[in-house]
Amino acid sequence: MSARWKRNAVVAVMAVLVCSAVALNWMYTGQEVEDASGKLLGEATLVSKQETENSKTGEDAGTAEDTGAADEGAVYTGSDYFASARLTRQQARDNAISLLQEAAEQENADQTVANEASQGIQVLASYTLKEAQIENLVTAKGYTDCVAFMGDESVSVVVSTKSGELTAEDVAKITDITVTETGFSANGIKIMAAN
Repeated sequence: MSARWKRNAVVAVMAVLVCSAVALNWMYTGQEVEDASGKLLGEATLVSKQETENSKTGEDAGTAEDTGAADEGAVYTGSDYFASARLTRQQARDNAISLLQEAAEQENADQTVANEASQGIQVLASYTLKEAQIENLVTAKGYTDCVAFMGDESVSVVVSTKSGELTAEDVAKITDITVTETGFSANGIKIMAAN
């Protein structure tokens, strides 16, 4: 009875730590995303009365890039969104895998805990491979970019198209690829366009 309780406690603590790592990672990367010029997106810029008056009289008060203003929406659209989504997904997976490896390598770890940790690592590795395969096949069909997020019973696929919208034909193509690669039913697949 106590071995089962210990195993469940270790699994619960690992789940809490993984969720915490994902939340902290999201908060940290969301606050420190830089644009192409090296400035942090979301930084506030102090505008003095003199600058405002200069811009009213037609004097050059500086471009948005010069004053530090940046388009925060650029982080969540286009290729920047896909790059940051892949990075965040990979960092969360890496944190989860390291936690599972630590649990499996503990000297006083029960063999069932070590086996479950090893199995968890294998599951995460298979998710990573399937996500990459989905992304490659979707972009091979002519879509601009794609990122997939796989879970136990569902997968979400975010696709960038030239028009910014997905047609019924697009959804059917992407669903077919995802069903083939994951074995999930169409009910477990969420497909959305990146705006």
